[in-house]
Amino acid sequence: MSGAPEAGDDSGTGPAESDTEIDASADVDISTADTMRERADESRLKLWLLLKANRVHLAGALAVVVFCTFVAVGSSVDGFVATLQSGDTKGALFSTMLGAIITGTTLVVTISQLVISQENGPLGDQHRRMSNTMDFRDYVGEMYDEPTPVDPSAFLRRHVHEVERRAKALREAVAGSGDDDLRTEVDEFTDSVTGNAEAVREQLAGASFGTFDVLFAALNFNYAWKIFQVERIGSDHEAAIDDEIDDRLTDLRTTLTMFGPAREHVKTLYFQWALVDLSQYILYASVPALVVTGSLLAFLGSGPIPGTTLGVENVLWVVGAGFTASLVPFLLLVVYISRIAVVAKRTLAIGPLILRDSQR
Repeated sequence: MSGAPEAGDDSGTGPAESDTEIDASADVDISTADTMRERADESRLKLWLLLKANRVHLAGALAVVVFCTFVAVGSSVDGFVATLQSGDTKGALFSTMLGAIITGTTLVVTISQLVISQENGPLGDQHRRMSNTMDFRDYVGEMYDEPTPVDPSAFLRRHVHEVERRAKALREAVAGSGDDDLRTEVDEFTDSVTGNAEAVREQLAGASFGTFDVLFAALNFNYAWKIFQVERIGSDHEAAIDDEIDDRLTDLRTTLTMFGPAREHVKTLYFQWALVDLSQYILYASVPALVVTGSLLAFLGSGPIPGTTLGVENVLWVVGAGFTASLVPFLLLVVYISRIAVVAKRTLAIGPLILRDSQR
């Protein structure tokens, strides 16, 4: 089966297809790869590291790699230990890291303040935010025919269930159609929607906001391709579509369309949550990093560190540990921003747009 477009799914920067027009009426696959890993055609390990892995644990793992690499390289390079034993070398290293920690922490706190400032505003702005939120809840509540869930996971799970229900209603509506191709395509499309919806609902079950699980499950619902398929079916079989089928197509398209802003809202809230978490972790990590770096600069920067432990010069253990500790705030920044950047790139657009060359 061919790849499928996702709304802003991992936008490519390759050349545009200026000489080839896409014929919407050409033969296309109804079902498609639904999960983000299948659409991105990337390894499971890579996506796990970039998205699913616990950010704090990943930062800790990177810190261990940095420390081990520093000690290993220092032990194997001739003259490196002698250079480190020089007071000027250690002093230059840790004085540079001390300034970097202070500058980086200040920058991240500034970013946090920008995020928080978006939540502040005069009464009129707060009223408009509230009105827009309630208007959206009222609209989707009419589709559910019940109160809209307040938990993000439950809300997305209910919305996906509604998409599945309306897809099955479409299949029932076309069951009596004389157009064999229409019935076949709707059957295949409904099976694809049902399978994707069940998988996403299972991922959302028990997921709590504040973790990445809710947003990750939402990214696995390939709603944009489904919107395109609904539009294509309606266009290709226009002559065989009566009022009932047309109503079912419209209902399904509306529900799929509303999943877009719902997912984007959850994504925006997660980004704000993650940036605040990042600011807190960097503030927590910067204090011990400053203490370690300042202590090494004040007490060990002017003289050699004699002795060996486990066959490795003590200066390598001490300088490597101090260097790694000073990098922890930066490593936290790397692992958090890498996830945010990947998600932002995969959701640049909203709606059925193809941004990846591999998905065309």
